[in-house]
Amino acid sequence: MYSEEDINSAVAAGAISAEAASSFRDHMTRVRQLPRASEEDFRLINSFNDIFVSIGVVILLVAMSAIGSAIGWNEPASAMLGGAFVAAAAWPLSEFFTKRRRMALPSIILLLAFVGGTFAAFLGAGISIIGEGSERLGAIVGATAALIAAGAAFVHWRRFMVPITVAAGAAAVAGTIIGLIVAAIGPENSNETTLFGLMFVAGLAVFGVAMRWDISDRERITRRSDVAFWLHLLAAPMIAHPIFAMFGVTEGDDLGIGAAIGVLAVYVGFGLVALAIDRRALLVSALAYVLFALTFLFREFGAVELNFALTALVIGSALLSLSAFWQPIRRSVVGMLPADLQGKLPATQDAALAPVQASAA
Repeated sequence: MYSEEDINSAVAAGAISAEAASSFRDHMTRVRQLPRASEEDFRLINSFNDIFVSIGVVILLVAMSAIGSAIGWNEPASAMLGGAFVAAAAWPLSEFFTKRRRMALPSIILLLAFVGGTFAAFLGAGISIIGEGSERLGAIVGATAALIAAGAAFVHWRRFMVPITVAAGAAAVAGTIIGLIVAAIGPENSNETTLFGLMFVAGLAVFGVAMRWDISDRERITRRSDVAFWLHLLAAPMIAHPIFAMFGVTEGDDLGIGAAIGVLAVYVGFGLVALAIDRRALLVSALAYVLFALTFLFREFGAVELNFALTALVIGSALLSLSAFWQPIRRSVVGMLPADLQGKLPATQDAALAPVQASAA
């Protein structure tokens, strides 16, 4: 399977012409009757060899973590050495499997291992230094470790340019800022509401960054679109979880009919945003909360024995219907937006197919 990035690479190398690449994209648009941008392509695996290599990579990294942890003289030192060993092993593996072999799934695993290992190593080192320090000092140490992890993500991006790297760096930066704010106001003054508020604001910021990457590649034919995909996937739970926690979805069965209806209303709002930007991450991220809310409503209205089945039926039917009629529904949603905003979003089905059909004629 060849990605858009592979096609762009072939054009840059002179293996195929830019005209041939454009004709191929137009052909696939006609065959699928879908705008190219609406596919939301991203590479998780190239072949079964990706899975095979990923299994070996995970086993090796777990072994490196275990060896480092065993050498540690206490718990923070174990975390420090375990993380350091994982990060140290991930980089040379990336040189081969990412830089040379361009394997998708192993590259993702190795990036997460390198950034996560770096964070664990410096967090463990910081805790070892401060010992039994105050919670405020611990928050500063956590923020510092997150900032260093963001730097590690930047270095990894400059070398390997794995699309998920920007999302990993954004998560580390968000963790840094939240940690510093918590340290400033004092951990003793930070409750769950405060943390959820900070997470929500950070999620909106990540969503804004994702949209900047998306707008820069409206046709979604370069690596920038892949970067935007992972940023949207990061922003979605950061936005959705605080909102649904406010309705009490995360607190168990005591939800309330009003809160359950509110959850459904918010999900509809997420759907409208997803349709406008042609990204489905928000819908997937909030799905668990909607399942819980619908299950509660069916149970409250007497369908106790069939509540799960009815919930699955409603959600499954709604998602499949939305998928089948995504393009006409999206055309209506985008049509209600200002013209200048429409020009920054991916083209709707009619707008995308018109020039392709004209050129074919």
